[in-house]
Amino acid sequence: MDIEASPGSLLYVPGTGRPVPEAEPGLVESWRSGGGELVELLSQVHERLGGIAAFRLGPAPTVLVTDPQAVQHVLARHPERYVKRSHRARVLIGDGVLAATGAAWKRQRRLLQSQFTGTGMRRYEQRITEAARTTAGRWREYVRTGQSIDVGQETRRFALDAIWRSLTGRPLDDETERELAAVAAVATALPTLPADVTDAQDAVAADLARIDAVARRAIDAARSGAAGPDGPGLLHVLIDAATERPEYTDRLIRDELVTLLVAGHETTATTLTWLYLLLDQYPAAREQALVAGCEGSPQRRQAIQALVHETLRLYPSAWILPRHAAGDDNLAGYAVEAGTDILVCPYLTHRDPELWPDPEHFDPRRFIAPDGRPAHPGAYFPFGIGPRACLGLQFALRESTVLLEHLLPVHTLAFHSTPAKAVYGITVRPDGPTRATLDPPLA
Repeated sequence: MDIEASPGSLLYVPGTGRPVPEAEPGLVESWRSGGGELVELLSQVHERLGGIAAFRLGPAPTVLVTDPQAVQHVLARHPERYVKRSHRARVLIGDGVLAATGAAWKRQRRLLQSQFTGTGMRRYEQRITEAARTTAGRWREYVRTGQSIDVGQETRRFALDAIWRSLTGRPLDDETERELAAVAAVATALPTLPADVTDAQDAVAADLARIDAVARRAIDAARSGAAGPDGPGLLHVLIDAATERPEYTDRLIRDELVTLLVAGHETTATTLTWLYLLLDQYPAAREQALVAGCEGSPQRRQAIQALVHETLRLYPSAWILPRHAAGDDNLAGYAVEAGTDILVCPYLTHRDPELWPDPEHFDPRRFIAPDGRPAHPGAYFPFGIGPRACLGLQFALRESTVLLEHLLPVHTLAFHSTPAKAVYGITVRPDGPTRATLDPPLA
């Protein structure tokens, strides 16, 4: 059925464009009564109405954006018109750079930006490699003993070790690892927390206290001049900034530290877990990566990076990016009124069959073959695009690639069972354990 918004729609601003097509109320009511995930409603709206569409969860409509041109317009070309109002993880990350807005965000972003450029990344290359070597040694022991593993826990342990070394100059110790399990606990609880900030903080107070204690010890150690065996880390950059910038209080340093912990390990761990689950379904993809070149060759690295990118296509680090229209705008020919909530959805853009042929199929060659992927920058953006794109993009890709370079040639996984579905929270994560046995590859 062809559904068009009426000229009286709240989205219609005379003279600025045609009204955004709006889903019929019955679609939303059917979704509500079924108790489904938000992604299910968004998928239906996208399928029926296309890349710019509206639906109503309350009195005013929300606009779903999946069209690449519109994605680029919102996130990259006009970020001042489509702003972030708050971050779902604020209860955990406070005023860290992910949640900050306005002038504060610009200052914080500017300070951290240089740490994640190509030059800056070289400071952390060896630390990531050491974390990968530690994981590889642990996996060799698992093979020797026949011990099964939970792949999600193992990838989280690696990613947490890599970011902890980069932040503090120290390898992750067992006590810190146990205490920082609270980060994952709070992140998992976020979608179900009360809307009121105080009530939300009270609901996870014990976990927040554990996180704060770890952060306080790390800050105190760095401030005392006790650099880790790998030398100063990112945390020292924040502490040094406090000597010249009064806004870098202990609280803001804590918030940035926790932000970097969350962004630096949770998304990477989830991506690696999905990658191994996908390789279980598509074992030929592993072989194609390993025959692409010898160990350490550019061809091998490119093939492994393609595995990561194809995983991120199916399960982007940020599956949904909320924005808020600060003023009236013409969005790819459609009128958007000030105050409209916008949901940019990489998850649906990446699975659009008009952009990605056979989109549900895992095919890393899309990121190697000429013309294998859409050329438009708004068609693939697992970390966002524009000025608010994830700072840690290069760090996350490097983490994943280095670990896979160590593990893929040596180990295959035999999963005991695989999760039946995904959970759509801050990240898209497997719903359930991912237990597996490590087997050496066949000769």
